[in-house]
Formats: sequence, C-alpha cells, structure tokens
Amino acid sequence: MNSAYSADDHRFMAQALRLAERGLYTTDPNPRVGCVLVRDGKVVGEGWHRRAGEPHAERIALAAAGEAARGATAYVTLEPCAHHGRTPPCAQGLIDAGVSRVVAAMTDPNPLVAGGGLEMLHDAGVITGVGLLADDAERLNPGFLQRMRHGRPYVRCKLGMSLDGRTAMASGESQWITGIDARLDVQRLRARSSAVVTGVGSVLADDPSLNVRLASEQLPGVDTPDYLRQPLRVVLDTRLRMPPRARMLSLSGETLIVCGEAAPAETEAELRAMGAEVLRLPQLGGRIELPRLMQALGARGINEVLIESGPTLAGSALLAGVVDVLIVYLAPHLLGHAARGLVNLPGLERLSERVQLAFLDVRRVGADLRIDLAPLLRSENA
Repeated sequence: MNSAYSADDHRFMAQALRLAERGLYTTDPNPRVGCVLVRDGKVVGEGWHRRAGEPHAERIALAAAGEAARGATAYVTLEPCAHHGRTPPCAQGLIDAGVSRVVAAMTDPNPLVAGGGLEMLHDAGVITGVGLLADDAERLNPGFLQRMRHGRPYVRCKLGMSLDGRTAMASGESQWITGIDARLDVQRLRARSSAVVTGVGSVLADDPSLNVRLASEQLPGVDTPDYLRQPLRVVLDTRLRMPPRARMLSLSGETLIVCGEAAPAETEAELRAMGAEVLRLPQLGGRIELPRLMQALGARGINEVLIESGPTLAGSALLAGVVDVLIVYLAPHLLGHAARGLVNLPGLERLSERVQLAFLDVRRVGADLRIDLAPLLRSENA
C-alpha cells in the first residue's frame, strides 16, 4: 500500500475504477473514467463517462452530489481535463463546486491536458494527489494511453487453434474449432475494440461480418441498444480484390479498405459506391506497411485494434512488431499434421530468430483455454 494514501483512499479509488470499467464498451474514442465524491467518509456522488459527447465522470458525480460536493474529496481514475472540448473542463467544475481535495490515479497523457488539470486545481487551492492505483488505471485504457503517447493504437491479435497448433483442416474448413464460450469472448473483444482488422484472403474465403452480435444487455454498461457501438471494419487488400457485394458492406457500421497505391481506380469507385472508404498506403515487399497502417488508424482516433485473420496477416503483424497482445484460444482436440498451422513466419531459419512471447494470463473459457501472450523484442543474440 502506498503510505501517502490511507486505506479509505484505496477503497474509494477502487470504487472509481469499477465505475470506469462500466464504460468499457461505450466511451471510444474517449478514455474510460470513473469518479467518486466523498465527504466525511461517505460517498455523496459518483459517476462514470458513458459516451463521447456526454458529460464526463466528474460532472455526473458533481450533479449527483449537489451542495454536498463542497469540502469533499474527489477520487478520479484519470486527471480531470483542463480544456474545452465537447464538454467544459472538469477541473474548473470541481473548483466551482468547492471540492477541497482531488486524488487522480494517473495524469492524462493527452497533450491538451498533460498535467494542466492538476495544475489548475492546485493553483485554485485544491489539495491534489496523483498515482494511487495507477497500474490499475493504466490497464483500463491501454489504447487511449498508447495513442496519446505514441500515436498508434493498442493491438490485440486473436487466433483459435487445436491442441496440435492447427487452425483449419487442409480444405480450409474451420467452423468451429473453439466452443461457444470462446466465440462469445471474442464478441466481447470486438465490442471493446475501435477497429477489427482482417485480410482480403479471409474475406474471399469466409465472407465474414466482423460485427458485434451481442445484445446490449450482454455487455455491462451498455444501458440501451443506442450505446452498442460497431467497430470500424478494416480490410487489408493490396490489389483491391474485395467483392463489392461482400456481406460486411451491407451491414451497419463503417468499412475501411486499405490498398496499395497502384490498386485499380475503377474498383475503388465501385467499393466507394457500396459505402466503403478506401485508403491507399505504401507497400513493403508487396504488402501494406503495418506500422504505417497503425499510425494512420491512430490519427483517426482508433484506440484499440483487434486483428482477426488467417496465418499470413497474423504472422506479418507479429514480425512487424505491431502486436501488443497475442490472444490464443486453445481447443482440446487434434486436427492432424495435414491441417493448417497457426501463423506464417517466413524467413525464420535459426532458433535465434524465433518470435519469443511472455505469458500474461491463462484461463478457462468454457471447454477451451484462453492464453494471453506479450511478444518480446527480437534480438540476434536471443
């Protein structure tokens, strides 16, 4: 326990973090933030940010507290904003309400804030503290924080495999390797993601929807169907082979097709006529430059990306170093040596060239295992 903070401080910040988590599926592109107002040891107001354009957590908590906010301590999972965006600055709102102390789990890396909120509060005579349960606050917003710090989203790559490391039969048959619980877990991953990325090969083979097919009541914090947000569907298609009648182009939500600079203009026009957006990016070795793609997605406010693809794109993403977490669903059955492998990693000839991973989490999901792994930096001396 941080000696600068009491047991009550920890308890109330933990409560604010639980509130913030209720915005897991709805706040994008904003961060998930919770706030608890406490006076004389009692909670007088609380709130969490629900959706971009709606009031921030601090404003909701202040409205709930009313006059009881005067002299209270505010526990906030992210530094209160100090700038005018879609809503007025929360730091000023806390000052106007007469809050005497503000404890933030972490500073906001957004250049528009970046310490400015805490400075505004301090200059107004409000006691401030920062760093309480900071690691927990970081885990709530990996995409927002990475985008603000490095200009790119947080990327998860999802794969499903048999116990012998196979993802499909030699014929391509793959439905379903994993069970219903694992598939529901993937739906939740999609629902929290800003974008889902796949390759045109997967589109041509399976004609996927890549949408969220859960009801709003199946997602905590999604109070009404209006809050259910579809992620941006991103298809990597160097030569624009995407069929204009692909299923995803008829669904709600947006589709972005990323092609090479030499892709045919007439096909681009057909796809745009079907409602798709087309982005041309430079190629490297005949493929879209994935780091350049992630920077482009970050520039358009994409926080979290889920790669759902075949072994070629998954392998390219790992080798390009754009994957932050590899999520593997392991099913308890065997498909045999002729079935298709997990990832394509061309050019690996020596053990020192292997892609090394670190276990982050292993847990049961129904009949299957979910294994979360972090790719480690590759080294010639590994």
